[in-house]
Amino acid sequence: MIKNPIPWPNGARCAAAITFDMDADSLLHIEHPKNSLSKISAMSMLRYGPEVGVPRILEGYRRYELKQTFFIPAWCIEQYPTTVEAIIADGHEVGFHGYIHEAPNSLSRDDERYWMERSIEVIERFTGQRPRGNRSPLYHFSDNTADLLTEHGFLYDSSLMGDDIPYILRTDAAELVELPTHWGVDDWPPYVHSLELDYVMQVMSPARAMEGFREEFEAAYEMGGLWIGVWHPFVSGRLARWRQVERLIEDMVGRGDVWLARLEDIARHVLDCRNDGSYQPRVDDLPYYDKPVMPIKR
Repeated sequence: MIKNPIPWPNGARCAAAITFDMDADSLLHIEHPKNSLSKISAMSMLRYGPEVGVPRILEGYRRYELKQTFFIPAWCIEQYPTTVEAIIADGHEVGFHGYIHEAPNSLSRDDERYWMERSIEVIERFTGQRPRGNRSPLYHFSDNTADLLTEHGFLYDSSLMGDDIPYILRTDAAELVELPTHWGVDDWPPYVHSLELDYVMQVMSPARAMEGFREEFEAAYEMGGLWIGVWHPFVSGRLARWRQVERLIEDMVGRGDVWLARLEDIARHVLDCRNDGSYQPRVDDLPYYDKPVMPIKR
């Protein structure tokens, strides 16, 4: 079913990454700036991520000897430095996820550049290196994002949904590796319910939600694809949900032919394969359109 499969390291059947977006309470303050401080219940739910969820996740990763990727708004890095220090100490990657979870496609080019540069400075100060990967908050990649990422030395993006395997984003300026994902492997739809966040959904049981995540993984495993979980510490870090995640990790590790890696490592592997001729990724030229396409009445 995948017409252009990529060879994964050491004969692995597929590649997988369990990535966490540690948004904490940033999204509350940006979505409800006038009254966020009065939304105590929602804030406690979101702060559960850095204060309870991440330590639990890190302990599990240590037990399974995994190095993974966390996307963290720079404001959250400043607010929760001890949590971020623990992530870095365990060898995990910290990627760019906005400053305070702002949507890039709601910003002017200059404003998007400003918040990106401010965030890069914070990430570099805390981690000792510039971020190599981006995940746009809410997946809201703008028509300027690719150019700005390449301008600032990024290696890859993981915001778009255009394939089952890595591909290349190409602009007039440069190229990026795209490590695609989609809503079917995001933990927000099956789990998040909050009146104060204006998000009301039926909450699935962890077992039922994991059925969907596992089906997506099994397809990637069978077809040689890339599976990326887009999860949140305040969501999947909850006790019963994390228990299901650990069962999934046990299965992946136990198979012996699943490459669980940081996204930076996967992106570098893509470029290595492209350079040695063992894989030629599909190329998407951006922008998709150079002018509005909606017909107007004549």
